[in-house]
Amino acid sequence: MSQHDRYISPFSTRYASDEMQYIFSDDNKFRTWRRLWVALARAEMDQGLTNITPDMVAELEAHVDDINYEVAIEREKLVRHDVMSHVYAYGQQCPKAAGIIHLGATSCYVGDNTDIIVMRQGLELVRKKLVGVLAKLAHFAKEYKDMPCMAYTHCQPAQPTTVGKRATLWANELVMDLAEIDHRLATLQLRGVKGTTGTQASFMELFKGDADKIRAVDASIAKEMGFDPKAVVPVSGQTYSRKVDAFILNALAGIGQSCMKFATDLRLLANFKEMEEPFEKNQIGSSAMAYKRNPMRSERIASLANYVMSDMMNPMLVASTQWFERTLDDSANKRLSIPEGFLAIDGILDLYLNVVDGLVVYPKVIEKHLMAELPFMATENIMMDAVKAGGDRQELHERIRELSMEAGKNVKVEGKDNNLLELIAADPSFNLSLDELKKTMDPKKYVGRAPRQVDEFLDEVVRPILKENADLLGVKAEINV
Repeated sequence: MSQHDRYISPFSTRYASDEMQYIFSDDNKFRTWRRLWVALARAEMDQGLTNITPDMVAELEAHVDDINYEVAIEREKLVRHDVMSHVYAYGQQCPKAAGIIHLGATSCYVGDNTDIIVMRQGLELVRKKLVGVLAKLAHFAKEYKDMPCMAYTHCQPAQPTTVGKRATLWANELVMDLAEIDHRLATLQLRGVKGTTGTQASFMELFKGDADKIRAVDASIAKEMGFDPKAVVPVSGQTYSRKVDAFILNALAGIGQSCMKFATDLRLLANFKEMEEPFEKNQIGSSAMAYKRNPMRSERIASLANYVMSDMMNPMLVASTQWFERTLDDSANKRLSIPEGFLAIDGILDLYLNVVDGLVVYPKVIEKHLMAELPFMATENIMMDAVKAGGDRQELHERIRELSMEAGKNVKVEGKDNNLLELIAADPSFNLSLDELKKTMDPKKYVGRAPRQVDEFLDEVVRPILKENADLLGVKAEINV
């Protein structure tokens, strides 16, 4: 058997980072299972179960990382149960402790708690990369805060903005996404020890009805697994509510929306030849058209974002169709939808990091496009100048409308340059020379507060985030294709 004779996920070979792949790996999963079994044994011992000894706990700790997969795999072929197979395999390595592994617990003790822990690890990596993209966008926005460019509403020329101001729009959506990720991390709770249907009946038996000891076990496990001792779900069936998965994937889908918006804007700008994503020296844009510089990374961002946004439906449907205290039709879906949502967002953010790090700006093209439309943008200022020179505002407004229509026809029908200024100069109603009119053609007069808005946004919103997360800065992205 070779690696080429069966399906392999593109997330593993093309898109997701090694770091995110490890988070959702078998090694991380089953090591976490074992850490949870250690935490359970220790907590039960600390609460007075005399059949669990420090030697047993030490034996379990010694074998957390050296998982005997072969034993577990062979056992699962026999018993058809993944958790019990790993309990058996762990017990083979820990003969003293074999009899107390998983004591009082159900499969969801390791399964659900591990899912929460792994999702938290995934969210932390996503958060790190979000901060990294924000830092690069902030640098870009600062550099180009004063460069006027055409703004668009309805994808039609509107009043000018600046290149840097547009970048703040992309950044602000990521700020919103970061707040959502922070909220999810702050409110994430372990399932803890809840037993088979959430009643903790098995633990009531173990601790002879002492509820305080059971609550202490929950708190102890939470603390050992890196959570606040109170960060345990207050009630559950057999599983934690699958709405948690829906909330988390919704947060990831939100990031997908923001990234796709950026990628779409950049694809349009590439078509205008105003901006481009990085294009490497030996990169091929088309197999047939050798001259092409296609925005392939932005297209890949959009493609993966489509996947994440559609993936969001999976946990929603799972959560809404859980029967009573639990049904197993969440399991197969979760194994796919949750990891792949994280792996896709990871790939998207790596692409975003790569693209923003090497954005190419073409000032001359930007200026050309802006100047072709600026006479229309300047008409209000021209009208004010003409009124000050003795004209009637209402009459001038009508003449500008008529002359604008004529100039628009000249551009669209005749394919000629915009001659609105010449038409206005030739009209005695305005009493303005062509030289006087050309003085109004400074694009910086028409960008409003855009440069100042960039400074305010960076100073008041982005820089506090970057300062607070200085230890996360400097992340690099590896792009495989």
